[in-house]
Amino acid sequence: MQTTQVHIRDKFWEDYSELVRQTVIPYQWEALNDRIAGAEPSYAIRNFRIAAGLEQGEFGGWVFQDSDLYKWLEAVAYSLRSHPDPELERIADEAIDLIGLAQLDNGYINTYFTIKEPGKEWTNLYEAHELYCAGHLIEAAVAYAEATGKRKVLDIACRFADLIDTLFGTGENQKRAYCGHQEIELALVKLYHATGEERYLNLSQYFIDERGSNPSYFTQEWERRGRTGIWSQGSPNLEMYQSHLPVREQTAAVGHSVRAVYMYTAMADLARLTNDDSLRAACERLWANTTRKQMYITGGVGATHLGEAFTFDYDLPNDAVYAETCASIGLIFWARRMLRLEAKSEYADVMERALYNNVLGSMSKDGKHFFYVNPLEVWPEASKRNPDKHHVKPIRQKWFGCSCCPPNVARLLSSLNDYIYDVSAKGNAVHVHLYIGSTVQFTSAEGREVTLSQRSELPWNGKVDFNVSLAAGNADGVTFTLALRVPNWFQSRQPVLRVNGELQKYTVNNGYANINRLWSEGDALEWLLPLEAQFIEAHPQIRADAGKAAIQRGPLVYCVEEADNRAPLASLSIAETANLTEREAPHLLGGCVVIDGDGLAADGSAWPEDQPYQPIRKSRNPVRFTAIPYYLWGNREPGEMSVWLRN
Repeated sequence: MQTTQVHIRDKFWEDYSELVRQTVIPYQWEALNDRIAGAEPSYAIRNFRIAAGLEQGEFGGWVFQDSDLYKWLEAVAYSLRSHPDPELERIADEAIDLIGLAQLDNGYINTYFTIKEPGKEWTNLYEAHELYCAGHLIEAAVAYAEATGKRKVLDIACRFADLIDTLFGTGENQKRAYCGHQEIELALVKLYHATGEERYLNLSQYFIDERGSNPSYFTQEWERRGRTGIWSQGSPNLEMYQSHLPVREQTAAVGHSVRAVYMYTAMADLARLTNDDSLRAACERLWANTTRKQMYITGGVGATHLGEAFTFDYDLPNDAVYAETCASIGLIFWARRMLRLEAKSEYADVMERALYNNVLGSMSKDGKHFFYVNPLEVWPEASKRNPDKHHVKPIRQKWFGCSCCPPNVARLLSSLNDYIYDVSAKGNAVHVHLYIGSTVQFTSAEGREVTLSQRSELPWNGKVDFNVSLAAGNADGVTFTLALRVPNWFQSRQPVLRVNGELQKYTVNNGYANINRLWSEGDALEWLLPLEAQFIEAHPQIRADAGKAAIQRGPLVYCVEEADNRAPLASLSIAETANLTEREAPHLLGGCVVIDGDGLAADGSAWPEDQPYQPIRKSRNPVRFTAIPYYLWGNREPGEMSVWLRN
C-alpha cells in the first residue's frame, strides 16, 4: 500500500475530532492527574512521579496503570498530526520527560514493579501486563515521532524493546514466554515500520509463534511463584488468555475479548508481512467465527462480565452483555489489518458497524463521560440491585479505576483518517472503505499526483460525491480503478452510480464496485446509497433475540429509550403494520434522524394489585414509539433502553 495523506472534511466526524481535541484530551489529562472531582482516581501521573524519584508514596491503581498515559499520548500524537497545537505539544513533551525519568538504566520501565515489587520483574507474565504496557508505550512513541519529528519517546521505547529482545526468545538464557495480555505483538510491527529494524518484526513473530506452543508456561510460572497471583489464586486459565492451542490451530474466539482481538490484529499484520498462509487462514477462520456467530448487531464483542470474555456461538445476551469498548476498538484494528490482507467489504462493514454504534455510543456528547460496558438493554433498577448486572451502567461514568477504554476511544477517533482509504502500491487502484468526507492524495501509476475528494452526507443521507483533481501538467488524464464499498445494510436495492451526470454500470468484486477509467481534471462521481429504516431479525440460534426485531438505518442501529416511550419497554411490541417513518430532529441530542413506528403496549392499568400472574388476556394498547440512534442513548435522564423489540 502507498503512504498517503488523508484529511477529513466531514461535518459529522469533524465535530467528533474537535470534541476529542478541545475537550476529551484535556479532560483525560486532568483525569490522569487526579483532578476530576467525583471521579475515581487514576494515579497514573503520580505513579510516574514516584518512580522517577520526584515524590514519595505508594503505587496506586491497577498493575497496568501506565498504559492509560501511553494511550493518551498516542491520541495527542494523532491530534497534533492533524491540528498542530504548541501548548498541547509542550504538555506532551513534559509527560515524555517524566516517562524518561522513570526508565531504568537497562531500559526497563514499569512503575508497578519499580515502586511496588522491585526485583520481581518478568515473574508474572500471566497477570502483570509488563509487555502489554510496553506495547502501548511503543505505539505512542511511534505515533508521536511521526507526528512531531521528535525522537525522545521513540528512543525510550526502542531501549525498552531492545531489552525485551534480549530477554525473550529461543536462545540460550532467554525466556520461552509471552504476555498474558496481548498488545506487544502488534506494537512491535509498528516499531518495525518506524525503524526498519527486522528484529522487532521477528520478536513479534516469536511471541505469536510461542503462544500456545508451550501451553504449560503460565502454569509453570504460577508454580514457581508458590501458586500465588495478583488477582486469582487458582491455576491459570489458558483458554481465557488464548494460550490453550498454537494460534494457527485456533478456530473459535474464546477468552478475554480484548486480548483476543489484539492478538488477531497482530496475526493479520504478520500474515501480510511474512506471506504466512497458515497464519492468514487462521485469521480468516477466527474472523468468520467472531463476526458471524459472536458479534452483537452494534459491533460489540464479548458476552460475559466474567473474564470480559467470549462464551460460545450465538450466546449474545442483551441485558447482561459486556461488549467492552476496548474490544470493539480492537475489532476495528483487526478489520483494518484484514483489509490490508485482502480488500473485502465484509471487513469494512464490521469496521463501520463497530465505529458508528459501539464506539461512538461509549462516549457522551460532552466528551467527559464514558461507558466501559455497552449494553443492548438497560433496566436501571436491575443495574443497581442485581449483582449479575452491576457492570451494566445506565449512565456513563466520569472515569474508571480501570480506565483503559476512554483513552482508547480518543486515540481511535484522532486517527480515523487512517481507516478510510487504501491506495495500491502502484497507485492504480483506490479502495474507499468508509464514506467519510475527506481528501486523499496519492501518486498514480504514471507517477502523477492525484487528489481525490470525497463529500459524504452519511450517516443521515446516502449521497456521496467524489471529485478528481490532477496536478498541473496532467492534461492527458490519469488511469486508475476507484473501488467503492457496497455496504451490507441489509438492503435489497443496489447503489446508483453516475460519472459526470451519466448513469454508469459497474462490476462488484469482493463487495466493492469497481470503476476503471481515464480520469480527467474535475471529473465528478455521484454514489447514491439506499438509506431507509428497516427491521432486522437475528439468527434463530441467538436465543436472546428470538421473536424480536431491531431497527437499522444505514450504518446506524437504533434503540428505544424511556425518555421517548412509556416504561416498561419490555412490554412494548411492534404492531403488525409498523408504519415506520423517518424525521429529522435538529434540536434533539445535537441533531439526528429519529424513527417513529406503530406498536402495542401491555395494559397494566386493570391488573389486580399484588397479583403477579393471571390467565392470559392479551390486553394491548396501540402506541406510537420513537427510536433514536443507539450511539446517542444515555445522554438524557437515566431510564430504560432497548435495542431489540418484541415482534
